Amino acid sequence: MRTISDYQDLILKHFESLNYQKEPNNLYEPIRYILSLGGKKLRPVLTLMATEVFDVDYKKALAAATAVEVFHNFSLIHDDIMDDAPLRRGNETVHEKWNINTGILSGDAMLILAYQYFEAYEPKIFQELAKLFSKTALEVCEGQQYDVDFETRDDVTIPEYLKMIEFKTAVLVGAAMKMGAIVAETTEENKNLIYDFGLNLGLAFQLQDDYLDAFGNPETFGKQVGGDIIENKKTYLYLKAMEFASATEKEQLRHLFSIQPTENADKINSVKNIFNSTGASQATQKAIVDYTLVAFETLQKIDIAPNKKEILKSFGEKLMGRKV
Repeated sequence: MRTISDYQDLILKHFESLNYQKEPNNLYEPIRYILSLGGKKLRPVLTLMATEVFDVDYKKALAAATAVEVFHNFSLIHDDIMDDAPLRRGNETVHEKWNINTGILSGDAMLILAYQYFEAYEPKIFQELAKLFSKTALEVCEGQQYDVDFETRDDVTIPEYLKMIEFKTAVLVGAAMKMGAIVAETTEENKNLIYDFGLNLGLAFQLQDDYLDAFGNPETFGKQVGGDIIENKKTYLYLKAMEFASATEKEQLRHLFSIQPTENADKINSVKNIFNSTGASQATQKAIVDYTLVAFETLQKIDIAPNKKEILKSFGEKLMGRKV
């Protein structure tokens, strides 16, 4: 097994070698752009790692890992359009740099490209990968719709929110790991366990993203800090604040989240103060730890060598302490 940074280097070199120098340029240049913006490459790293924990060479999983990352970036382009987000990984979003129509069409092309990468596998593995991928892609769309619906609802519950982030974010992390297990042709039990490990890590990751959106450092976070507050998104922080808040704080929070989306430093700071004073920020940090620990419990059930469990555990611990 390699280190996490080794896998990241392998993925980065692999993506540098991909050839998207095709015509029409206005379709493929935005694809090259979004894939060149860096990012953590979390999902493809997990696919390669999951393959090697089951004693199969990571190279066999490169096509599946590429599919996962291309799909993830397709979803980011379309999410950024829906959120009217100005920044992605500290750079202009695709629809800002080009236009909305370009973002939609280049994103569509990426979804198709993602499926094409599965053609590298023999029929049995291809079918299993494609089936998982289709299920996951549809769940991501369902999660995105829940996210949009929640913006105009005042009665979103914490279980509903957790279902939304499970579909929008966590299922793709779980699928990335299960794809590595599928490529490695391990047992069904191992495939399902490593999916559950990834799913719980994905939930922790998204809750951490919610937290960093409000409290992260703009120089390291890469996205617009306070973006969720600007967009009136009912994140875990907001829902916990509403659960713990006094009547006065609830009224203030509802008022702040009724203000039409616009960049407003006073609104952001006022909301963050309520998140802190109600204990919502601490509750969110506890939930991040809790989901990570559930992932670690699942990890112990997977039939792999102890040293490989430690590598996966260290990956989860690194995610829990991330700043970006």
